[in-house]
Amino acid sequence: MCLGIPGRVVDCPDGADLGRVEVAGVVRDINVSLLDGPFVPGEYVLIHSGFAIVFFGAEL
Repeated sequence: MCLGIPGRVVDCPDGADLGRVEVAGVVRDINVSLLDGPFVPGEYVLIHSGFAIVFFGAEL
């Protein structure tokens, strides 16, 4: 079984495969190439092994 961790999008430049998310108060870079964007700061993604795998939107 794999563990996915929700993170809040902080920044995701247009055309970039990397985005910045906040998880438990720590900001880190993740790969967002598996999902279709655009991502907006304040929205949430599920992260596994440094990759965003599910997009949740801002209602989490």
